[in-house]
Amino acid sequence: MLPSKRNDQTWLPSLFNDFFSEEWPMMRTAAATAPAINVLEDEHAYHVEIAAPGMTKEDFSAHVNDQDELVILVEKKEEKKDELKDKKYLRHEFNYSRFEQSLLLPDNVNKDVISAKVTDGVLRIELPKLDPTVQKAPTRVIDIQ
Repeated sequence: MLPSKRNDQTWLPSLFNDFFSEEWPMMRTAAATAPAINVLEDEHAYHVEIAAPGMTKEDFSAHVNDQDELVILVEKKEEKKDELKDKKYLRHEFNYSRFEQSLLLPDNVNKDVISAKVTDGVLRIELPKLDPTVQKAPTRVIDIQ
């Protein structure tokens, strides 16, 4: 008697291997389009580096949202038009890429002095730490009667 597929547990790894194999080019492309992110820490600050070769300062944006997340957006739109006059052919090439990443900020980040700079397609964000000797004042004092 042959074992049924349901009872033979060797089909599960095979299913995943088939699904994520080289025959699925979209899986390779999706992994290749996300920029590399490094997060470093020293005693004074956290440092975030995002590598996006070919991107300029205008292609990056970053903000801190109301959930204390650092939201980083990399977006590039290009349109190229080449008119081939001898063949009366017009070719349009569109290129659009977008990447968004949110990082939850630690409580000890001084959100008022975050800085960012782009150099050679690498966005570097510095997240200075709050001075641990300065006690954080409460945001609102409640008058107790």
